Amino acid sequence: MTELAWFKSSHSSNEDAACVEIAETPDTVHVRDSKDRTGPRLAFHPAAWKAFVDFAADADL
Repeated sequence: MTELAWFKSSHSSNEDAACVEIAETPDTVHVRDSKDRTGPRLAFHPAAWKAFVDFAADADL
């Protein structure tokens, strides 16, 4: 597997904040905890990830 290019959300300005990092490939969106980079990772189909992000953006949190 090639090296993934991980990035944090532009909304994450605090280095100590708990957040996730994302790495995208054509077939998969990889998600990991920014504080535990060697820990478990989640993998989503891009359409499923988009549906989640759209839902979260519209949610009244």
